[in-house]
Amino acid sequence: MQTKFDRPSLIEVLVRQQAVTDSAAHEAISTRGNEAGEIGPLLVSAGLITDEQLAQATAEQYGLPYDSLSNVEVDPKFYQSIPVKLMQRYPFVPIAEQDGVLTIAVADPANLLALDELELLLNRSLRLVVSPRPAIQGALGRGEGASHALRELEAEYRSVLVKEDERGEEILTADQVVEDQSPAVKLMDTILHSALQRRASDIHIEATDQATLVKFRIDGILLPAMDQLDLKVHAPLVSRLKVMSDLDIAERRVPQDGRFRMRIDRRTVDFRVSILPSVFGESVVIRILDRDSITAGLASLKLDRLGFNPEDLKRFRRAILAPHGMVLVTGPTGSGKTTTLYAAIAELHTQEDKLITIEDPVEYQLPGVVQIPVNEKKGLTFARGLRSILRHDPDKIMVGEIRDADTAQIAIQSALTGHLVFTTVHANHVFDVMGRFVSMGIDPYNFISALNCVLAQRLVRTICPTCREPVKLDHELAEESGLDFDRYRDAILFQGRGCRECHGTGYRGRKCLTELLNLTDEIKEMLLARRPVSEIRYRAMTDGMTTLRQSALIKVLRGETTLREINRVTFAERS
Repeated sequence: MQTKFDRPSLIEVLVRQQAVTDSAAHEAISTRGNEAGEIGPLLVSAGLITDEQLAQATAEQYGLPYDSLSNVEVDPKFYQSIPVKLMQRYPFVPIAEQDGVLTIAVADPANLLALDELELLLNRSLRLVVSPRPAIQGALGRGEGASHALRELEAEYRSVLVKEDERGEEILTADQVVEDQSPAVKLMDTILHSALQRRASDIHIEATDQATLVKFRIDGILLPAMDQLDLKVHAPLVSRLKVMSDLDIAERRVPQDGRFRMRIDRRTVDFRVSILPSVFGESVVIRILDRDSITAGLASLKLDRLGFNPEDLKRFRRAILAPHGMVLVTGPTGSGKTTTLYAAIAELHTQEDKLITIEDPVEYQLPGVVQIPVNEKKGLTFARGLRSILRHDPDKIMVGEIRDADTAQIAIQSALTGHLVFTTVHANHVFDVMGRFVSMGIDPYNFISALNCVLAQRLVRTICPTCREPVKLDHELAEESGLDFDRYRDAILFQGRGCRECHGTGYRGRKCLTELLNLTDEIKEMLLARRPVSEIRYRAMTDGMTTLRQSALIKVLRGETTLREINRVTFAERS
């Protein structure tokens, strides 16, 4: 290992590795200021280098090996002799042990005080390799490590709960939750961290007659997050969550809704909490809103990255570039309607236009856009907010959802009087939209005149790129999917085998399926004449409309998803 006196500086190594230029590094340091030992993280936060480049440069600087930890599975034997909490506190990953020397992966070999303390605690010599900090945290957060940490916490829970049983059943208070139930804090934090690492959108905590179940919704599908927990864990866990969300912990008989915010790994994450009473205990759903990653994603959010087929994308862009009218996106809850509208707004937004949105709630924050959250308790409904928006001289308006006749009427009038209106409504497909508005009592003529296009969409999971493999079409699956087996027997399809990256599901990420109805003059006349849906569909398909099922089959034949997945979200059509 190099001595302190002949060791190059981190910037010198980064420049030699061509990771950053000397001038750019010093400019970032002078702009942001610098404290000793923080040059590397500063350059990462400035976006000049990645965590991997920082780790590689640090390894060269200190004359140590570099390990990406991409294929490293922590040997379960280490969890028997080294507490998981210790690995997480420093943090480090044990890799191998030989002749009393333990090889560990660390991100900061310069922290000699911590390493000396670690040697004393472990009572063995250490050999160091350098790894990226996110890779270390990821290795500790997945698989056996996370399960072992949860088992330790659950054991700690049981000891606390036994003491409570001995002195009788008590009504939980905020003070007791904070003082007596400290393991609840640790368990809830572990669940939240694990959910973020696994890209979950929601956390479900449910009580059965014998256990507490924790599930994550990942890519739209509910998956078990961990082994079943003892039922005694449930009440303290929910009470902890109520304290975090400023809810009434003594009330267990009525639904409650709240929210809280946490700072996790230098990110600000919002959590929306909904609690319902059930037979065996309160059921909890936590919606995760990682605003930092959303904001970063929005910066590069484009319509062509969402999964549109080329023709639908061309027609949709033509509709959103119109000077006025209504762009309507429809689909069930969780089908990506809001994301599509934000992608459209991100492409259109310029400083020349005034753009105002009214949403319930505001989940994504866009720079330069006035965003209004609905607050029905205070009387701010979609309709009332939309009326006020029109007095603020907007060019483009986004209405999060049309739920009632008042909102629909105002949105249509706005589209007819020179505004471009983006909005969503719940309907199964593009031809259901007309009936949805007519049932609200809306005049069909004004509605049809205002419409530029109707886009129906669904989200379908995409095959994990790490474990993707070719397969032959199964005859039985072809029948279930409405496919002519003889026609597609030679088609090469793909599926995910299941790996660590996709947590064994075979899928990673989602893309949208689209069905776009272009409101041509002929289609408008047919809608106003109340022609049968079958006739309007035939005319639209003659004009080039692609149905949701056709869009799904295109993605299957391109190897992007599977037949089983499209059967889950669309109806089979004979083809």
